[in-house]
Amino acid sequence: MPSPSSLSNARQRALIPCFSLIVLSVGAPCAYADDSAAQSVELPQIVVGATRLPTPESELGTSVTVITADEIAAKQQRTLPDALMDAPGLNVVQTGGPGGLTSVFIRGANSNQTKVFIDGIDVSDPSSPNGAFDFAHVLNFDLGGIEVLRGPQSGLYGSDAIGGVINIATEKGQGPMRATANVEGGSFGTFNQTAKVSGSDDWLSYFFGFGHFQTDDTPVTPPALVPIGRAINPNFYDNRTFSFRIGAQLADQLDVGLTSRYIETTLLSTSDDFLGPESLLSRIGSDQSFSRAFVHTTLFDGRLDQTLGLAYTHYDRSYLDPNFIPLVPSFYEGSRIKVDYQGNLRLIEGETLVVGAEREVDRLVNSNPLWAVNGDTAGFAELQSNIGGRLFNAASVRYDANDQFGGATTFRIAPALLILETGTKLKGSVGTGFKAPTLDELYDNYPAYGFFANPNLQPETSIGYDAGFEQTLLPDRISFGATYFANDIKNLININDTATSYVNIGRARTFGLESFMSLTPWNGFSVRADYTYTVAKDETTQLDLLRRPRDKLSISATLQATPALLLSATFVYTGPWADANRAGTATNLIAPGYTLLNLAATYDFGHGLSGFARVLNALDDRYQNPLGFEQPGLGVFGGVKLAFGPDGLL
Repeated sequence: MPSPSSLSNARQRALIPCFSLIVLSVGAPCAYADDSAAQSVELPQIVVGATRLPTPESELGTSVTVITADEIAAKQQRTLPDALMDAPGLNVVQTGGPGGLTSVFIRGANSNQTKVFIDGIDVSDPSSPNGAFDFAHVLNFDLGGIEVLRGPQSGLYGSDAIGGVINIATEKGQGPMRATANVEGGSFGTFNQTAKVSGSDDWLSYFFGFGHFQTDDTPVTPPALVPIGRAINPNFYDNRTFSFRIGAQLADQLDVGLTSRYIETTLLSTSDDFLGPESLLSRIGSDQSFSRAFVHTTLFDGRLDQTLGLAYTHYDRSYLDPNFIPLVPSFYEGSRIKVDYQGNLRLIEGETLVVGAEREVDRLVNSNPLWAVNGDTAGFAELQSNIGGRLFNAASVRYDANDQFGGATTFRIAPALLILETGTKLKGSVGTGFKAPTLDELYDNYPAYGFFANPNLQPETSIGYDAGFEQTLLPDRISFGATYFANDIKNLININDTATSYVNIGRARTFGLESFMSLTPWNGFSVRADYTYTVAKDETTQLDLLRRPRDKLSISATLQATPALLLSATFVYTGPWADANRAGTATNLIAPGYTLLNLAATYDFGHGLSGFARVLNALDDRYQNPLGFEQPGLGVFGGVKLAFGPDGLL
């Protein structure tokens, strides 16, 4: 089998036209122009988000974890937080069970310093107070893959990318029409259903999907916190997600596409007053929609590849606390319109120049009342280089002109060196990042509480670097590696000493080590272990930043026990961390670590019928993450799946 580097020239000739470079694809299959070559060559893992170009993972200096659709299916991970739980370099924190506010901390950076895309759409909420994306409401039933990029990425992606970027791609229709449907039930009143249909012909590809996820009996409130005489209620969560993705090849060098996702959720959960958790459940409703249309064309024999896109993000959230009189819900509405252009110009063999421009406008309306708007115009350029099939580099620079605070310039350089004779890869990166203040921080005043926004806030900034190696001992059998990382963050936006407004006063430093070992003793059985050590310090107080555990170990194993039986096990150990209590009145408390063991099995009965079962938290470890919110104990689930189409029931 040829080495990944030997495919570089073929990749530039044949792979690039097969991707929409802004509508992200993760590990998507792509045919060579020469069909006979496609049959004899197995493509390496392709990553798009690290450079905005489809690139073999072996040629990247960026630290990236790719979570494939097959891995998600084998582990039966139903939500995005589940899929990210065992990824290296990050910590997932969810307030209670499914539907609870979910934050992700990458390499010790703040949760609002992670940028998230779904099919190239920036899905952060403009109405969120701190701009952090809530991962709780993304179901996995239609995901084609996830890329987790660690380290500052603002040189390509602008604001919010201090800790890293998470790129999510949905399924794309390919081949003859296929349809699937499944039903699942189990612990905590779980009742889930999905239905999908997809396919393609000579000029049209399509995917349509629906997912319903519901739990109505998830205990999340620690009894010790509940005042005597108050009821303890479990959480109820309901999620309905509709998605589609359509592409049309209008001419040999011209194609268009449209992707859209709509999420409707309801969460009934326990709020708090000055005594503690309340008796009546509060209702949090959310409608989210993400859409993007694009036009893609190639010119000059494929040397120039261009994409023009238009995206729209919309959030409509409401909150009703029945314990508070009058019974008037609060509402928050945020929207974003974004136009983007990307052009990829193949200069000479092994050198590709990527240039792009973006314009976005964010809007916020809430019941405070507030109406606010802000915009950003940006341009970027990147040179991706391949020197002799051994030395690779991606160097980028970006300038953002924000309508409120002015300009921000960022960069990133990420080289990689392959030593083919020893199976060694040396890699590293250095880059800068920034996080723009949110509309809420800039404009949302609360005079009744003596708290006011600060329109003079400046962006948070950072510089980070990493360096590491990856080693393969036996091709496709044994590999291991380690990466050291560090990040200095300045101008953090905090509340001032008098608790009356926001100011740029915070400083933080994070550093640590990510290491892994992957084993495939025989075909059909694989094991991977990841260990991450993270130190995240407030540079002013020298205290640990909250909810950043120093130690995290994850081990995943998959076994194709028989042609019909697939088994999976995932083990996660998270060490102690600093936290605050549920009421927020005490901080720097030490939260004990926890251990998770999740098991899954799938059996294919043939003719499109399969059964599946999973056990979550098999050790029944009772823990809180964050403090004051219990995580679900032992849970058992099972269901069936029907497939229609080639080799299916029809």
